[in-house]
Amino acid sequence: MQILWQLNEAMVKEIIEQMPDPKPAYNTVSTVVRVMEGKGFVNHKAYGNTHVYFPLVSEAQYKKFTFDKMMNNYFSNSYKSLVSFIANEKKLDLRQLDELSDLLEDLKNKKK
Repeated sequence: MQILWQLNEAMVKEIIEQMPDPKPAYNTVSTVVRVMEGKGFVNHKAYGNTHVYFPLVSEAQYKKFTFDKMMNNYFSNSYKSLVSFIANEKKLDLRQLDELSDLLEDLKNKKK
């Protein structure tokens, strides 16, 4: 998706050219693009046997979709579980935890 957003539209070959080495196989990228098309994130224009793919969703829409799915599938929609996971997994130090606390206070004050 990142590459399609950058290029606006591309053939599979052009997507692969933008990927870092070692580059995946053509069939692998083609399959992933078709799966994303099946999910409604991407569409294509056909020019004979050639397909030019383009994104149907913005980066913000895609982020929201993937975040919502992650929250549901991995954290049972519990933000407490998410923050606890991040704090423990990334071994946040006291300064970083204070920054999170300050952020929460700012958000609380905006809600008032």
